[in-house]
Amino acid sequence: MEAIETIAAQWMDEHPEYAGDFADVDLAVATMYEATEGRTNPFLHLSMHLSISEQCSIDQPRGIRQAVELLTHKRNSLHQAHHEAMECLGTMLWESQRAGRPPDGDAYIACVQRHATKD
Repeated sequence: MEAIETIAAQWMDEHPEYAGDFADVDLAVATMYEATEGRTNPFLHLSMHLSISEQCSIDQPRGIRQAVELLTHKRNSLHQAHHEAMECLGTMLWESQRAGRPPDGDAYIACVQRHATKD
């Protein structure tokens, strides 16, 4: 497997609740995952894990690696740290789109750091 496929497989293993979605390509392509249905889009969720993994691997935006490491230590779980970082990443992207300006990496990192310092 390619490196990204190995990382994706590791995150897929962390989410057995999505196994059916990942196993049926035709169903996955045909399904619209609406937030109003109260269901998370497993492919968006996986892509956010992959994005955060890649960001940490190259420390871009600068400081994200340390912030996620601190959060991982605080939660004693990389998986939980990723989920909290996803909230920050989603917020940053939403605010960027809403305001019509580039994403604010500093605000994103500060958000992850706040998660690492709160109980």
